[in-house]
Amino acid sequence: MVLRDNGKKMSEEEEFFGLTKNFKLKEFRCRDGSDVPEDLMGNVRLLAENLQVLRDHIGKPIRIISGYRSKKYNTKINGAKRSQHMLAKAADIKISGMAPKEVRETILELIQEGKMHSGGVGIYTTFVHYDVRGWNARWKGSGVKDDIK
Repeated sequence: MVLRDNGKKMSEEEEFFGLTKNFKLKEFRCRDGSDVPEDLMGNVRLLAENLQVLRDHIGKPIRIISGYRSKKYNTKINGAKRSQHMLAKAADIKISGMAPKEVRETILELIQEGKMHSGGVGIYTTFVHYDVRGWNARWKGSGVKDDIK
């Protein structure tokens, strides 16, 4: 059962059909199958709202390859010890037809214009990490991820 910020149960429609017009809560579920915890729902909504800004700007679907991570799963994949993924504030994304460098530059432009929330932007070989931590962090990684669970 997933609850809204006000403590009321979220409907199946809300859970499966929309945090925003294009992003569903299930897209942010941990790859180990665990749901976003109730106390982190505000974080995942903020993240989805910012990714919606990006999607509206580029006019292309965004594939979430990693959203929320449970502590156990984050440890299993050797994620950062203080990963924003464990707070439901981060997503690793791919956009068909756009190179990671192009995605990163677009996100940075939207942050600079005040259209997206300040946060972490990391570029990797095949994807981009974006998070809504509230302050700017930038890095280049060497990881490769795919969509296979």
